[in-house]
Amino acid sequence: MNIFSLIGLIISGVVLFVGLRLSSPDLQIFLDGPSLFIVLGGTFAATSVAFQLNKIGSLFKIFFTQFLKGKTVDPTIVIKDVMKICEAYRNGESLEELVNKAQDPFLKEAMELISDGILETDKAIQILEQRAVKMGALRNDDTKKIKALGKFPPAFGMMGTTIGMIVLLANLGGADAMKKIGPAMGVCLITTLYGVIVANLVVIPIAENLDEISKQMDTKDEIVLEGIKHIISKSNPILVAEELNSFLVPKERLDWKNATA
Repeated sequence: MNIFSLIGLIISGVVLFVGLRLSSPDLQIFLDGPSLFIVLGGTFAATSVAFQLNKIGSLFKIFFTQFLKGKTVDPTIVIKDVMKICEAYRNGESLEELVNKAQDPFLKEAMELISDGILETDKAIQILEQRAVKMGALRNDDTKKIKALGKFPPAFGMMGTTIGMIVLLANLGGADAMKKIGPAMGVCLITTLYGVIVANLVVIPIAENLDEISKQMDTKDEIVLEGIKHIISKSNPILVAEELNSFLVPKERLDWKNATA
């Protein structure tokens, strides 16, 4: 589970609750059924049009599989595995025996493809590069969908506010109209508040989180592609570590001296 992302969501909820509580001791004034229906229902309807109704489930799948269940990407683990596999391969072990030493799914897939010996090495590398590019494109596409979803709640929040203003102005001529203006304006603005909350505390942060994960996965896949070339060449593990570290910023690089100690 992506525990840090979950903690972030909880913090967002706490900040919202405390902010509302400090604004008014009566939290009931922030609750309005029609406003919530307009924002959530309108967002669902717009999403159904934008991404087709039968594909709405994929958005929830993205949320659960990548955001909640996804794990933090640690490229140094891949580098360590490639170093160990290179060393073992240099010492005479076969690739078939070393496949299970790969913890990363893409690295394991790459080793299985190479060890099968059905394809020429260059062709196998080309296929792996194509797979990496395609997987990166799919992750980016998922992120774009969530980002697009973030545009809808504020828009429907404003629509709800506009509807409320129309109703308010239409009843200005009624009895005790002046006494009703304040509460009615409050209800109007609640819809905008709901739209802002859903977009800026939930949808947009999740989209940014997925975008960051996607970038980390792209970097990790590049390391795997370069690492499999080193495995095939039976490169020196130290050379492997230094070259693969080049994909990372200095503070994230593997300290191979301690790793191999």
